[in-house]
Amino acid sequence: MLRVNVVTLFPDLFEVPLRTSILGRAGQKGLVEYRVVDLRDYTHDRHKTVDDAPYGGGAGMVLKPEPFFEALDDLDVEPPVVLLSARGRPLAHDDVVRYGLSSELTLLCGHYKDVDARVARRDGLEEVSVGDIVLSGGEFAALCVIDAVVRLLPGALGDHESAASDSFYEGLLSPPSYTRPAEYRGMAVPEVLLSGDHERIAAWRHAQAEEITRRRRPDLWARYQAEHGSEGAEA
Repeated sequence: MLRVNVVTLFPDLFEVPLRTSILGRAGQKGLVEYRVVDLRDYTHDRHKTVDDAPYGGGAGMVLKPEPFFEALDDLDVEPPVVLLSARGRPLAHDDVVRYGLSSELTLLCGHYKDVDARVARRDGLEEVSVGDIVLSGGEFAALCVIDAVVRLLPGALGDHESAASDSFYEGLLSPPSYTRPAEYRGMAVPEVLLSGDHERIAAWRHAQAEEITRRRRPDLWARYQAEHGSEGAEA
């Protein structure tokens, strides 16, 4: 079972998402245990102060290092320990797989202007970003990470193929999907998907995945070509 620890200023933000859909069912099945910790529990003044003005001046408030360090000491966590941060390296599918193979995953949620840089320097800590955007807080990024990790746990989805056909699983973006009706507002489902020919359908989906990846994500396409050689020839 995977234990997911979340250290946050806003525990209530996690209450509904962790009880809903795949995340909730995975918890009910005993595949994952969620432990959400209030950062303010690790303050020592009557105001439960977690932030202060930045050294050197500037706008905004910075979260202090002591509550994060004390929370991690108290939880006695095992790696990976992840600080969600806009300056972190981009989260990748390989990271999600690695987190899911661990026995424990700890996510630290920043808020306000920033987190004291000494938190990111803690031994074994990873600083990770979910995209080239700035969110109101690390809570929303943490939920993205949790969802990506938990849905890959064996038994979390109805069948393994649901995850195996997702974008990034094989290094490509996923091909387009269609369902009924066969035609809608002048837009028809590709004939091959109606053919019943599973070999043709598989070939079409793979070709579509390659073409979409080549056009939309040249970085992924270059990596895919490097790993697959002639098999990843341009469409």
